[in-house]
Amino acid sequence: MTYGYPSTIPRRTTGDVVARATGGWGYLRGLDWWLLLSALALSIIGALLVWSATRAKQISFGNDPETYFKRHLLNLAIGLVLGFFMSRVDYRLLRAYSPILFGLSVLGLLVVLSPLGQTINGTKAWIPLPAGFSIQPAEFTKIGLILVVALLLAERRDAESEPANRDILISLACFAVPAVLIMRQPDLGTALIMAVAVFGMIAVSGARTRWIVSMMAGAVAAAVAVVQLGILQTYQLQRLTAFADPDGGGRTFGYNTQQARIAIGSGGLTGEGLFHGAQTQGRFVPFNQTDFVYSVAGEELGLIGAGAIILLFGVLLWRGVRIATRASDMFGRLVAVGVLCWLSFQAFENIGMNLGIMPVTGVPLPFLSYGGTSMFATWIAIGLLQNVHLRSQD
Repeated sequence: MTYGYPSTIPRRTTGDVVARATGGWGYLRGLDWWLLLSALALSIIGALLVWSATRAKQISFGNDPETYFKRHLLNLAIGLVLGFFMSRVDYRLLRAYSPILFGLSVLGLLVVLSPLGQTINGTKAWIPLPAGFSIQPAEFTKIGLILVVALLLAERRDAESEPANRDILISLACFAVPAVLIMRQPDLGTALIMAVAVFGMIAVSGARTRWIVSMMAGAVAAAVAVVQLGILQTYQLQRLTAFADPDGGGRTFGYNTQQARIAIGSGGLTGEGLFHGAQTQGRFVPFNQTDFVYSVAGEELGLIGAGAIILLFGVLLWRGVRIATRASDMFGRLVAVGVLCWLSFQAFENIGMNLGIMPVTGVPLPFLSYGGTSMFATWIAIGLLQNVHLRSQD
């Protein structure tokens, strides 16, 4: 078997595949509506939270208070279109182009580190575009990495029930290349998300136990080396220190988490009401339209609203597991698992740092945080899950 289109799947033309699985009303009936509606609900809630988080500041500057709200909805509309197109093209045809997509994503990371890259809040992770827009290639790298690792791990020899050692090593090398480039930005959070996604895919692929144990030991050794060799920036180490002692950072690196916890704690059961949170409207929580948007939910929507967000992510997790277990081939299963690990770990990390149980790594909350590239990438991920789901019904 060679890398590319799997020999176990009947070869049909692209038109035949798309017409059969995604044509007309059959496409709508075949969608996983629980997955779609939960992701859409999270995005709409996010738009309201971003609106509330930015409204007071926009008014104080004499700007349109709905600016971020409108942009978030525009990002959502574009994300829906991207997700739709990703669900229409058979994922089994994507596998042949996975190396190309991965290569383009790595190229984007190289451009970021060139003079063309833009630094925001100490991280050089964006490429500026005309009309004030920018893109963050690391978000798209998650997709390229998942596709190419799924391609490598799904290629098995006849009568083998586990991936070859060579394929696992190549998969780890594919992870290492973008991980090193992303750490140069530096962006520890995104590197951790990719590591979790690759680890989950290798575990599900049927790799031997020694590989799993070795990767866990390697992760611990890498963490120690990163700290000892000074790879992390000073502010990143201080963030970890603030996580270990959140009340000892004062108004420095523990401040964000302190204010986020105050906001969430003041929300009570039902919250103070949208646009009425004292911490949110007083702008005491920095970056509360991006990294700390969950604090807005905790304060203004209360335990009920913040809990509903976690419940919606739980629905995504449930449907993602269901799609992965019912996938018609190993490539589809690994793609679904990679997406699932990515979204679930990123949500856990973001909500955890808002609650003070995880270190601040600067990752956005999927679907809710303000940011175009993040919204586009997460909806492409939803499109991939729908894609695997649709073809499992063929």
